[in-house]
Order: sequence, then structure tokens, then C-alpha cells
Amino acid sequence: MTPDVQHTAGPRTLRPLIGVLSALVVSLTGTRVSAIALPWFVLMTTGSATQTGLVAFCEMTPYVVAKALSGPLVDRTGPRAVSWITDLISSAAALAVPVCHGLGLLSLPLLLALVAVIGTARGPGDLAKRVMVPDAAERGGVPMERAMGLSGVIDRLASTIGPAAGGALIMLVGPLTGLIVNAACFALGSVIVSCALPREMGRQAPAQEDDRGADETYRQRFAAGFTFLRGDRLLLSLVVMVGITNLLDAAFNAVLVPVWAKETGNGPAAIGLLAGAGSAAAVAGSLLATVVAHRLPRRTVLIGGFLVLGAPRFLALASGTSLGTLVAVFVVAGFGAGFLNPILGAVSVERVPRHLLGRVQALGDSLAWSGIPLGGLLAGAAAGIVGLTPVLLVCGAVYFLTTNLTGLRPEWAEMDRARADAERGKVAQENAERENAERADSSRPVPKA
Repeated sequence: MTPDVQHTAGPRTLRPLIGVLSALVVSLTGTRVSAIALPWFVLMTTGSATQTGLVAFCEMTPYVVAKALSGPLVDRTGPRAVSWITDLISSAAALAVPVCHGLGLLSLPLLLALVAVIGTARGPGDLAKRVMVPDAAERGGVPMERAMGLSGVIDRLASTIGPAAGGALIMLVGPLTGLIVNAACFALGSVIVSCALPREMGRQAPAQEDDRGADETYRQRFAAGFTFLRGDRLLLSLVVMVGITNLLDAAFNAVLVPVWAKETGNGPAAIGLLAGAGSAAAVAGSLLATVVAHRLPRRTVLIGGFLVLGAPRFLALASGTSLGTLVAVFVVAGFGAGFLNPILGAVSVERVPRHLLGRVQALGDSLAWSGIPLGGLLAGAAAGIVGLTPVLLVCGAVYFLTTNLTGLRPEWAEMDRARADAERGKVAQENAERENAERADSSRPVPKA
């Protein structure tokens, strides 16, 4: 299936792509600073780990729910408007925390309400920025894998550098100032999107409306996204596979690695070393993917990336090998992981009609993340019953079978055919633009001498 084209002929410019990526940078920076500042602020003011966990829950639960349900809103209203409005709401709610604290008005219920507002606004805002990336790439003539790869690099850099920078900032100036920085980042993101991006950015063209058009209810629009996702066997298989691997990754990072560090005596320093080595390698892989991924066979790269990312980490921990060997395994796994998101993102963009992109991506992300909260619970219970090593071996085997058996499904061949069709369509459009320009030049009157 070839999606309907959102951006028609016109001069190519990188300004929209730079604007969207810049908005992602400041938004993710604010999010990572907040992830350190807010829990630390709660701990310092209340001393309660229970209240700290409750605050985190009240932010992330609305985030996931709002993101899942906001697809029709993003498609109908337009991602540009949703992005700058939600960033403005997030900024105001984040700024209200230190202001209310300074005035002596910040009770626990008010704090929970404010973080719930932040989470509810961030879900649609993050989705809207992701939805604008394909349109921005088309406007700049940038291959989709490269644009999605740059988006992934920003996300991975924020995950690697952001917590360290946030921790240093909070150590120097305190958690309240960190929350003010968080509010400033969201405000800056709102300004970038509202001022630097074209007003028609990501807006649905009238020709792309379906038969019911503007008369569709929210429920009908949501159902249309669900129907499309359920009917596309390639996208559905990718979402299910990523959902299972996310569950296993959550189990690995949240429970299995810490249990391994405790049982072996390596301690938290080893956890940080392994996580840092894998994250740094993932950034390097993502950077390389932005340059070469659009030239590589997608199916082969995805299978290979999941092959080095998944089972080797579980088996290496189970084998009792040295810390140096584990670092090497995590580096290879992280490097392979860097190639996955650019290709997964490009495939989802190419196969989804642009007027359905918001709701399909929202549903796909929500389904893919649905297993993350369960990963730690299941792994913890299993490790308590049968021990760490059997759980590691079973999880590694499930990871291997899930990714490889899914990769052998016949519909996976479509991801490379879809790219070939898109390239042919791009060449045909460029030829048509050139012919139109030449026809316009030939029709101009010749000035008399």
C-alpha cells in the first residue's frame, strides 16, 4: 500500500526538519531533567519513597493513556497546533510546582494534579512531534530512514546524557531550579513549533478526508485507526513483536540486571557501566544508520539487529562471564539496536496514509509499550521462584524465537518492496515537476529586440 502524499510539489527546505528536531531536543531535555528533579524534590520535601512512587505513577499513567487516545485529535486538529499548545500547558504546570511551593500552597493532592496535567499534555505533544517528522523529511527531500534515524539519535542522546546533566544541574542549583529549567524547555519547544514551522505543517488536506469527512465522531476516527492497524499484517506483526521484546527488555533492565549485580557482588557500578556502554554504542549505531540505513535491505538489517540485541545479553549474564566480556556484549547489542528504530519508523510512515498517521502511531506505540509495566513484575516473581539463571535462559530463548520467527513471515518482504515503490514514486514526482517547469518556461512570451 502506498500512502497518500501530504506534501505536494514545492521548493525543498530543511527548515521544517530542523525545527521539528530542535523541538524534540528541548522537549526531551526538559523531560529528562524533570525525571531527576521531580522525584528528588519529593524525597527532599517529604522523605517518603511511597509518595515519590505515587508522583511518578500519576505522571506516567496519564501519559500512556493520553497518547493512546489522542491519535484522532492529532489527525483532526493538526500535529503542529497540538504540539505547541500541549508544550505550553506542560510548561505552565511544571512552573506551577516551584511557584506553589514558594508560596506555601503545594499540598500532595495539588502536586499529584499538576504532574498528572504534565503527563496528560506530554503524551499528545510527543506524538504530534513524531507525526511531523515524515512531512518535514519530505519537504527537505531527506530519506525517511535518515529523518527517523536523526529522531532516534536525539532520543538516545537525551536518554544517555540527559539524566547525567540533570543530576549535575540539580546538585548545583537544587531541584526547584531544575523544575524551572524543565518549564523553560517546554516553553521553548512551544515557541519553536509555533514560530519556526509552516502553519500547514502536518495539516490534513481536504482530499484526504474519507467519505464521512468532518462528520466522523471521535469514536469512528479512533476505530478507523484500529481497523487499519489490524488489517495491515506487516505493521501488526511488528507491533506485536516489539511489544514482546519491550516486555523482555523491561524485565532485563528493571529486575534481572540488578539481581545479577547483587548476586555476583558487582554492585550498582556495574549496572551503570553496562547501561552506559550499551547506550553509547546505540547512539553510534543510530548515527551510522542515519547515513547508510536507506541503502540497506530492511528485512536483513532488522533481523540482524534484533539477533545481536536480544538473546546474547541474557545468555552472557547467565554464563557467569567476566565483566569485560559483558561490556563487549552490551556494546555490540547497543550498536545493533541503533539500526532498528530508523527502519521501524520508516516502514510505519510509508505504509500508513498520512491522514491516519497520528491515530495509527498512537495505537501502535501503546500496544508496543503495553508489556513494559508487566516485565519487571513477571521477571521478579519468576526469579524468586526458580532463580536468576533459568529466567535469563528462558527470556533469551523467547527473545530469539520471537524476533526470528516473526522476521521469517512472508509479509516482511513487503517492507523492501514498499521502499522501492516509494523511490519510484519520488522519481516520477521529480520528473513531473521538471516537466512542468520546462513547460512553464516554454510558454513565456519571448521579449522583442
